[in-house]
Order: sequence, then C-alpha cells, then structure tokens
Amino acid sequence: MKPEKITIIGGGNLGQAIAEGLIASNYIAAENLTVTRRNLKLLKKLSDKGVKVSSDNKSAVEGADLIVLAIKPFQIKSIMEEIKPNLLPSQIVTSVVTGVSLNDMSSVLGDEQPVFRSMPNTAIAIRESMTCIATVNGTADQKEMIVDLFSQLGEAIIIDESLMAAATVLGACGIAYAMRFIRAASQGGIEIGFGAEVSQLIAAQTVKGAASLLMETGNHPEHEIDKVTTPKGCTIAGLNEMEHQGFSSSLIKGVKTSFKAIDVIKDDFKK
Repeated sequence: MKPEKITIIGGGNLGQAIAEGLIASNYIAAENLTVTRRNLKLLKKLSDKGVKVSSDNKSAVEGADLIVLAIKPFQIKSIMEEIKPNLLPSQIVTSVVTGVSLNDMSSVLGDEQPVFRSMPNTAIAIRESMTCIATVNGTADQKEMIVDLFSQLGEAIIIDESLMAAATVLGACGIAYAMRFIRAASQGGIEIGFGAEVSQLIAAQTVKGAASLLMETGNHPEHEIDKVTTPKGCTIAGLNEMEHQGFSSSLIKGVKTSFKAIDVIKDDFKK
C-alpha cells in the first residue's frame, strides 16, 4: 500500500524536509505532492521541483491519500477544525506535532478518521531520521504504509502511544544532546592542539562511527567500550574522570527533565 497523493500541511523546515526527502528517494513524484504555507514565496524551492504549493489548507487535502500535519502545537487544533469538512474517512492523517495525542486528534477529526502520530528528528533533512510512529485506529496496511514512508527518511518503528513522549525526548531532543557532546568534545580537542574545523570533524566522525558500530553489530555500548579500555590506559582514565564529574548522571537527568517539559506542550492544545 502506497499513497498516490500526499499533502503536507505546514511548509516550515520539517515539512519541507519531509517533502524533499520523499522526492529524493523517489517515493513519490513531485507533482503528486502538495505543501501548504501562508507565504508561498518560501516554498519556491519546492515549486521549482514541481511540487504543488498552496495557502489553502482545505482545498489542499482534497484527493490526498495521506495528510501530514507539520505545524506548531498551538496551530494544530484550529487547522484540524479547518480541514475536517473536506476530509473523507478513507484519508489518513498523521501528525508530526509534539505533545498532541491521538485522542486529541480524534476529538476534533472524529473516531472514523484514521490518525497517526509520527515523531521524526531533524536528521530527516538528510534522510537519517529516527521516526517513532503510533496509532489506535490504523489498519495493518495503513501502519505498513506510514512505516514505509518514514523509512525513506531514515529508520522508522511502531511504538505504543504511551511511549511517544519518551520517544520525543530520546529521538528528537536526543539530536541536541548528541550535538552538545560533539561540541564539547571539539572544544576539548582544541585545548589539546587541534584547530576548530579539524577537531569538529574528528569528533563528529567518531560519533557517527560509534553509532554505526552499534547499529550494524547490535552490540551493547559497554561491549564496544571494553575494546578500547586497556589496563592503565588513557581511555579508561578519561571515562572515569567524566563519570566522577557526573557525565552519565547529568545526561540521564537531562532526558528526564525534557520528558517533564512535554507536559507544558500538552496543555497548549487544551487551551
């Protein structure tokens, strides 16, 4: 099962990244893709590729097999109310909006409308996202379609909706955590002798390599750590100092703090 026509409501950074990724992967032809935004001048890059652009959300959803809601949390309720009269029960709606539950969506669109939540991260711009997907009324074929779509843009899995907030923190916020580690490692590299650009390159490629090792081997991180921590060696000395300074503890606390902050976003929908 594959959608013949897709509409993305919200042509901001994420909406455009999804559109460009789907075109680049040959998942859908540009002319079968519609992206909406108030300021159409900001969608010129997509329109030049043949994507249909529009500022009319209601007409944009007509005839689409899949509608992707890529707007701000405070906008989603009013936009769902706007497009609802033009939706058919056969059309699938997926939200990439943080903090808006499937129940929130169904409360506006109705229980008969197939709704999904899909949580990608910013690496979707280079088709390396980790996307977690949840639904309560999607069929097996519809689940397969949504997973297949986001698999064009990285890795995609189905999870229980109760874990969606956790997925947002670990997968979406996690990009920032990884970036901060790379930045800190780069600064350390500068202090021990490298120029800024070379230091960042080494740190970034090392993190990329570490992630690839785990993805390809399925090994536990500690298994790979053991390979480079020799007795009285420099690696274990550095790791132990980081732990003395609270490295793992700080990261875990940061993840938990981000998780608590999602409740504020949830409240925005109910206002």
